[in-house]
Amino acid sequence: MVQSSEQITLHLVGVGVTHSIAPGMHTHIARSLHLPWTFHATECPTLADVLALAESPTTAGLVVTMPYKNSIIPHLDELDDLAAMIGACNHVYYRTNGAHRRLCGTNTDWRGIKGCLLEKDGPGPRPSATSPGCALIIGAGGASRAAVYALAVHLHCPTIYILNRDEGEVDALVADAQRLPVTPTITHVKSIEQAGALASPYYVVGTVPDLEPKTESERAVAEILESFLVRGEKGVLLDMCFKPRRTRTIRLAERLGWPCVEGTHVIGFQIEEQWRLWAGEENVVALDRKGAWDVLLKAAEESTAIN
Repeated sequence: MVQSSEQITLHLVGVGVTHSIAPGMHTHIARSLHLPWTFHATECPTLADVLALAESPTTAGLVVTMPYKNSIIPHLDELDDLAAMIGACNHVYYRTNGAHRRLCGTNTDWRGIKGCLLEKDGPGPRPSATSPGCALIIGAGGASRAAVYALAVHLHCPTIYILNRDEGEVDALVADAQRLPVTPTITHVKSIEQAGALASPYYVVGTVPDLEPKTESERAVAEILESFLVRGEKGVLLDMCFKPRRTRTIRLAERLGWPCVEGTHVIGFQIEEQWRLWAGEENVVALDRKGAWDVLLKAAEESTAIN
């Protein structure tokens, strides 16, 4: 744990993070643990900016978001087995080795995804160990890797469809997934005709920004997604993007009868593991979980940046 007479800080780092609703929640947690730390959403235009913060002696930890979840990995002193297996790091913490602080990375995104997908029940039977199911992921970046892990290893969905405009990104995702203890069958769905021959997914996870489809490939992804959502079989949909909170995907899915969970909740389901690594096992027992959730949800309701 960081010890210093200077102001100790935690940071959300990435591009386009200034709208984040997380700082108030994390600062509330620090106060509940009697730690004089403050959390900031810090815009980092380059990876060098991220690493400069990580190496500062007054930084207690980082939450890493797009586009650095993969590119930060080679710069860490330690990457735990979980993050190495998933192929993405969203959480940076420290271990002390004598006078040297070792920069360590893990992945807590999968906990947020799992928690959100279990938050609501779809009208159909939930996949189980005895009756596995299918899932659909929109996007093939860093967040998609945590989604693949959560779905294949923890939510009984060894068959996963990917909607993504770039085939090379999907190939890289498939290669990373070979490291998982349950190797999923990943299919890059490229057309409505191909989608029509596939079983319906129970879980749908969006991992991309909420942007109006403009290119032919982007419009194709949107059309294929709708072809899945319009089916009679429904499950649970999570959109990890929450700017805006009610994304195009959530509005479409709700209109078509899908129970949906907004991406703000992904933040809340990760907090205990994040703070265990930042503040230590002995401190996190006093974490005010309900108070943290209350602050998070209030910030989500009141934020003019994401509503």
